[in-house]
Amino acid sequence: WQQMDVEYTFWQMLNLCTSPKVVLETKNQWARDDPAFIVICSLLLVVATLAYCATYDHSGSHAVVVVVSVFLTHFLITGAVIATCCWFLTNSYLREETPNSHVVEQRVEWQHVHDLPFMYRLYTFDVHCNSFFPMFVLLYVVHYFLSPLLIAHGFIPLLLSNLLFMVGASYYHYLNFLGYDVLPFLERTTFFLYPIGIVIVLSPILILSGFNPSRYFMNIYFSQRL
Repeated sequence: WQQMDVEYTFWQMLNLCTSPKVVLETKNQWARDDPAFIVICSLLLVVATLAYCATYDHSGSHAVVVVVSVFLTHFLITGAVIATCCWFLTNSYLREETPNSHVVEQRVEWQHVHDLPFMYRLYTFDVHCNSFFPMFVLLYVVHYFLSPLLIAHGFIPLLLSNLLFMVGASYYHYLNFLGYDVLPFLERTTFFLYPIGIVIVLSPILILSGFNPSRYFMNIYFSQRL
């Protein structure tokens, strides 16, 4: 706990939502020296999930299952899978080829190596954490306050729910792109923007098909059907 800079962490969280490049420019890296960001983000996710449980669930034991499930699947497991995929992709296909064979090879690493630049502890997972927080604000916090409207029947709730999820998912992938675009030994990092195009194309299809993501996810996690 003594290593945590809570004030700086909240500053980072605010700027990730408003001016993400400012966070990138401060230390010329996104990997952090302390675990405060992950700890606070995890606590906020748990609190937000408990708020949903208090509103939409009537079983204490089931609420515990929901909190653990959301924390593990939405944040840790999904983050680890995405980070691993990005790690493999960047090291296998996006690294800049150098003609000088004597230049020390740089990679996007999970480990921390002190004598080489841009080799950070859990760097790829850290990029996921940066990308996750603004999406958390939109799809957990804002969504919670709008949920009575979003889970209602009708075209307006359907439209608003899809738009909210589209913005949240798109912003996640945009921040993911920024996290790798800063690395000077990577090229073609615009690849990380491609999922945004997929999200934008899928959104009107889901709207026309009558799919409401808010109702879908709420029905998955809570015992009462909406």
